[in-house]
Amino acid sequence: MESKLKINEELCTACKMCQQVCIRDNIVVDDIARETGGNCFECGHCMAICKAGAITLKSYEGNEDRIQEYNSREIPVEYDDLLQLLKQRRSIRWFKNKKIDKATFDKLFEGAYYSPSAQNNQDIEFVVVDEKLDEFMELVYEIIKVEEDKFFRIKEFGDYLKDNSTKEFHPLLWSGKQLILTFSADKTSAVIANTRLELLAYSLGLGGFYSLFILKADEIDHEKLMKFFPDIDKNKHMYSAFIIGHPKVRFRRTIPHNEIKANYF
Repeated sequence: MESKLKINEELCTACKMCQQVCIRDNIVVDDIARETGGNCFECGHCMAICKAGAITLKSYEGNEDRIQEYNSREIPVEYDDLLQLLKQRRSIRWFKNKKIDKATFDKLFEGAYYSPSAQNNQDIEFVVVDEKLDEFMELVYEIIKVEEDKFFRIKEFGDYLKDNSTKEFHPLLWSGKQLILTFSADKTSAVIANTRLELLAYSLGLGGFYSLFILKADEIDHEKLMKFFPDIDKNKHMYSAFIIGHPKVRFRRTIPHNEIKANYF
């Protein structure tokens, strides 16, 4: 099997830490660390834990600027601070008439860069729908209108497209002008990535909300939807639709929720 790792024999101290964290049994250590050919999927655990910096992943050569040393015993965010951010997070549907710039979107996507993915596929793709938002939403309606008898919101959406003079807000976007779509072959990977992006957005003073109705377009007619995105692998699905913007209102307090049920077996 093709070698995936570059092991510096002069630096290796044979501490066996890499062998302990390898979940594919791809490393064995005797006098030095060596690959066994154990179906490595390049998770990077061995590289991240090596005290001597003796292991690197061949596939990421040239990206050395992404390697960052840190003190594993120091957590950069206190529990109370992170919990407070989660407490203050609310769905935002009223936005200022101000768009988010590309530099800010790049900051958000940086969080997703470090997001875990199924089998380390790292196949997440984001689409920022901005200039073509109206065109995209018309396509969404063309697909999901087959269920407007089941959901009044979809019928309301269709009525809005025909005549929005009597509506103050868009039935699906409200006052949103920009939309982030997340594509992946794995639903969980996409949701985790967008959740990280969302929390970073709140840390920057932005806000937004998720739309399940927009996701219905992929569920109902994936092939038709993907024609709008010719550069994205058709095997990937749209698993998250997040309307984002600069909040027009700021909430002042938390509200009670149903108690979380936790079962221990």
